[in-house]
Amino acid sequence: MPKLDLDAPHAERQLRLAAELRQCDGPGLKRLARAALMWLEVNHGLVNALNVFPVPDGDTGTNMLLTMQAAYKEIATSTEPTAGKMAHAIAHGALMGARGNSGVILSQIWRGFARGVDGLEEFDADGFVKALDEARDTAYRGVVKPVEGTILTVIKEVAQEVSAARANSADLRYLLGVAVTSANAAVARTPELLPVLKQAGVVDSGGKGFALVLEGMLRYVKGQPLDQAVERIIAPLNLAAVGAAMDAVEPGQEWEVVVDFRPQRPPDLPLMYGRLEQMGTSIQVGEGDGVFRVHVHLLKSRRYEPIEFAEELGTVLNVHMENLLDQMEQKTAQTSGGEEPLPLAQVQPGQIGVIAVSPGVGLSRVLASLGVAAIIAGGQTMNPSTQDMLEAIASLPTAKIILLPNNKNIILAAKQAVELVTDKQVAVVPTRTVPQGIAALLSLVPEGEVEEVRAAMERAMTSVETGEITMATRTVELDGVAVRDGQIIGLHNGSLRIARDNVTDALLSLLEIMHARDRELLTLYHGAEVTSEQAATMADTLRAAYPNQIVEMHAGGQPHYHYILSAE
Repeated sequence: MPKLDLDAPHAERQLRLAAELRQCDGPGLKRLARAALMWLEVNHGLVNALNVFPVPDGDTGTNMLLTMQAAYKEIATSTEPTAGKMAHAIAHGALMGARGNSGVILSQIWRGFARGVDGLEEFDADGFVKALDEARDTAYRGVVKPVEGTILTVIKEVAQEVSAARANSADLRYLLGVAVTSANAAVARTPELLPVLKQAGVVDSGGKGFALVLEGMLRYVKGQPLDQAVERIIAPLNLAAVGAAMDAVEPGQEWEVVVDFRPQRPPDLPLMYGRLEQMGTSIQVGEGDGVFRVHVHLLKSRRYEPIEFAEELGTVLNVHMENLLDQMEQKTAQTSGGEEPLPLAQVQPGQIGVIAVSPGVGLSRVLASLGVAAIIAGGQTMNPSTQDMLEAIASLPTAKIILLPNNKNIILAAKQAVELVTDKQVAVVPTRTVPQGIAALLSLVPEGEVEEVRAAMERAMTSVETGEITMATRTVELDGVAVRDGQIIGLHNGSLRIARDNVTDALLSLLEIMHARDRELLTLYHGAEVTSEQAATMADTLRAAYPNQIVEMHAGGQPHYHYILSAE
């Protein structure tokens, strides 16, 4: 019986001819991981589109893709023959590269899978069943309060169905088919288990991402193509969501072009994507009220091609172009001396060093001024990895560390990083917003004990109310709030509360919901898209509306969110 250790380029043809696949060794597992990565790469936009809230943070697919990329990078040059050691290498890569809640849980699934095949040169059907059982158990243990209707439910049902199917066959191809079928069925049922999904009319994004990982493996062992998405997602986009500069510019991504156009007739989507993929990368397409928006990164020499293509399809309404290389040069210049260095605390051995995640330069300065010793860039749509946090922890010359994630989607990765540190005492204060992190810092005692200071910070962070103003990325009705794509929306402590047609009305309405008149201090941090003049005008408006409160305005520099505000 053939194994999954078939050598390219004949592997796909032999796999099609093989009657059964009964064992998988190290090289076979490596190819399965690569297939999972390839399939997730071409379909991660589908996962990103499954966002419950209409805010520009639909990054689950990206987080899972980055996690799988880190997993495969760990084994890319490996010739390890045994399945057990290969699985542990994959799990380690996923663990270090895990980003966001779904990425962390995916890394835990790989971690459990590795435990299930530990010590095996190759695994068979029984080994596969055991590995999935361990993957399920490890994933559930990694979450303090497991929520059904998520990726956890999907791995649970996959493990259960594959275990039952083992009685019928020892063929790994057959069992992978069962895994994919059960994963897709579990994903389809997630709205029935998690009411917020049903309200938003979507399935769980993390569960869908995991189903795609399994589907990529199945497609490989069936010899099916992995380079073309089955489904093209057309989701509402806006410049705020797609116009931010990348943290790094990859080859072929010298310019960013966004084109709005009104097509003469409904476009042929496969043709549209095919033409765009010939031009560049990072392709996104959105539609709203009959207007399509195309986003693509490409070479300088090809930067006008998306405009010409849009003119073939209809009437061009707007064009936005950015030189990504110049953005990176400007960012480098600022980092190397174009701006004053951050006033980070110079922590001494024996003192508590605080590490904080920050989404903007201005917010980083505020955090640093309050005693933060190290900043990790991150936030909505740019969740830092476990490795990023470990490097920050290692960089401080003290064994006493407190970590402030300042975002609900970063807390799990922070806790995972803490579990990996053996030579320092590290605690996570589970701040879900930057204002919570700032409030927590007011209780910092550098000479104190970690647990005492952590407890004081957790008490302090509850004293602040957080608000966020951003632009809706799709039309939805959620928690009684009807939102149109492109409206300005307000969130209170992470919950969608209002939708308005302009920023001022949204901000004033949100402050009323936050009972700002009962508070003493209102602090606003304006985002990268808000000019200093606009921020000053807004501050004057708020001071007139709240004459009995202190109103402070600071440059936050965060992307996507016009304002982050706190009421104390």
